Amino acid sequence: MLMVGSVSVAALAAVGMSMQFMMIVNVFMTLFVVGGNALISRFIGQRRKRRASALLYSLVLLAIALSFIVSVSGYFGSYHFYEWMGAPSDVVSEGGRYFRIISLGIVVIFLDTLLYNALSAAGDTKSSLYIKLVSSCINAFLNYVLIFGHFGFDAMGIEGAAIATVLAYMFNIVAYYLLIKKKHDSKLDFLPIVRFKDLKRVLKVGYAAAIDRGASSLSFLFFVSIITAYGTAELAGYQVGLRIEGIAFMPGFGFAIASMALVGQNLGAKNLQKAYEMGIISGRIAYLFMGSVGVVMILFPEYLVHFFTQDPLTIAVASKYLILVGLAQIPLAIMFVYAASLRGAGATKTTLKVNLLSLWFFRLIPSYIAYKMGFGIIVIFAIMNIETLIKGIIYWYIYSKKEWLHTKV
Repeated sequence: MLMVGSVSVAALAAVGMSMQFMMIVNVFMTLFVVGGNALISRFIGQRRKRRASALLYSLVLLAIALSFIVSVSGYFGSYHFYEWMGAPSDVVSEGGRYFRIISLGIVVIFLDTLLYNALSAAGDTKSSLYIKLVSSCINAFLNYVLIFGHFGFDAMGIEGAAIATVLAYMFNIVAYYLLIKKKHDSKLDFLPIVRFKDLKRVLKVGYAAAIDRGASSLSFLFFVSIITAYGTAELAGYQVGLRIEGIAFMPGFGFAIASMALVGQNLGAKNLQKAYEMGIISGRIAYLFMGSVGVVMILFPEYLVHFFTQDPLTIAVASKYLILVGLAQIPLAIMFVYAASLRGAGATKTTLKVNLLSLWFFRLIPSYIAYKMGFGIIVIFAIMNIETLIKGIIYWYIYSKKEWLHTKV
């Protein structure tokens, strides 16, 4: 994003919008990732390595099959996606070229997500850390080379960014495969056995999570289309703000993954109280981290935004966004961790209901009304944060009731 931002505001907005489309792609990944995570973590808790390894092999085959469908749709529909979102012509042109290349790499993106989550479910997050550190360095170097044209390469702009991303994912897949096959104490392997009974259990948990993700993705696309109506600078400002907020997201995501794995493992071991406590502890750590980063976003918004763009209007919009979302980091952390804990227990129908109702009734409908009434972009951002607060309170209430601990997988 830093490098693309120096190409043009349109390129910055295009790459940012592509992440909204990737949320739709995530719907297909959710089908096998959430259910797979819940089931693998329970098998690990029950010390059934062969069963977990056979399931991982089956999920790899399922991921490859689903990725083909998504890849074809993304390649031929890339320009249309941006047009449907109401993006300006320059953003459509840049984004279409970018997302076509990303679509060709969907299979490695699917496999990367699957293997990352499988290892996390088994309790191994350190290996993924090292792989991602190297991968990020490769990605950044290739961005520098391909976007701007160094070391004898032509300057490819936004297309170079897409190629760099796909190549980095390819490295991840090779690294994950070697790790799983070569690590002597690995809790997982690729056991070439397809157990349709386990796949059915995965999909039974995953379908509700996929519907949840799909409905949420469409809701977010609708939300972004409202922001897009304000103009390119407002859209770019929102995307830049979202990227910076991602710094605060990371601890939340990290401890959500930890909670999902530990909840599932302890439920597999029939230790319900410890499963409950894992979510509580993870939530406390997450909101301490995210709350701290939120303070930084409130105090130094313009300084953070300057790294991404020099456009004055984009800086103004992104700065106001950061101040508002900085206030909502603690309820966001609670939402991340408790929702992940429920998914780790297999209670995906509960998260579906909460997310769908909250997004539409507390975010989208009020935002649309505010836009039609002529309110500025800041009101839209404020509505978004109020919805986050309400959703955090709802998840805290559901989690504290403990009924989700008895979900059957």
